Amino acid sequence: MSAIQIFAFADERAPASRLAAALNAPLVMIETHRFPDGETLPHIPPPAAEISALYCSLDHPNPKLVELLLAADALRRAGCRRLILVAPYLCYMRQDAVFSPGEPLSRDVIASLIGRAFDAVVTVQAHLHRTGDLEALLGVPAMNLIPIEPLAAALPAYDTPPIVLGPDLESRGWVEAWVERLHGQPVVLRKTRYGDRDVRETAEANPVEATGRAVVIVDDIASSGVTLTKAVQRLRRAGAASIDIAVAHAMTTPGVTDALMKAGVRRFVSTDSVRHSTNAAPLAPLLAQAVRTIGQFL
Repeated sequence: MSAIQIFAFADERAPASRLAAALNAPLVMIETHRFPDGETLPHIPPPAAEISALYCSLDHPNPKLVELLLAADALRRAGCRRLILVAPYLCYMRQDAVFSPGEPLSRDVIASLIGRAFDAVVTVQAHLHRTGDLEALLGVPAMNLIPIEPLAAALPAYDTPPIVLGPDLESRGWVEAWVERLHGQPVVLRKTRYGDRDVRETAEANPVEATGRAVVIVDDIASSGVTLTKAVQRLRRAGAASIDIAVAHAMTTPGVTDALMKAGVRRFVSTDSVRHSTNAAPLAPLLAQAVRTIGQFL
């Protein structure tokens, strides 16, 4: 792959710096001017490398998306011919079906915008439960990275293989991958959601038998914390000796995280896809390898 530049907005300087260091590539910060009416104008210091990567994790996505698309256009005009989006968190993938009449299919709307603006996309543990093929969805080459190794390295050592618990049926594949890594026992809960904060869970088969066992709860996204709280309460009642949580994308508020620790969680670890107090698993080496790989085909 020819020389590459990494571009990023000011609020993502730290993770973008780690990626640039892993790639031994220069990092260029995007200047953004905000007009009085709220419009923004990104500025790319030219020239841009023919192959460039724009780092932008898309949590809290609505204001970020406009700046992202404008910056992609500016990079093209500055000389970039092949543009890779590195978005450790890819937004709007959870709305992957029309669940009620009158709703949009948000996944397809946002994927179309991103696919038209970029030549390739690198992301991490995208919420693809009903999507399957990310490349077909975006219309460009894409890599969806599974961050088990950096997360597992951030967890405590286990004397015996732990129970690996997934909070819903959609987490089954994630649980199976973790079991292969930790050689533990899989347990998948069945979740019924009645609202953003009204979640009820039952075991997929038999009740959870966790007496004296170490348990790792694994999930792709932690947002409201309701699902995790329900799982922790269930495991405490079942006599778990220890409870750890590993999530790809942590977006809980500090109050939720504190409440989980007080409820008996020993360790809560997340990747640095989204800035959070639980970040313990750096993604830069994984992202760098993906950028090298996908860049060879552009």
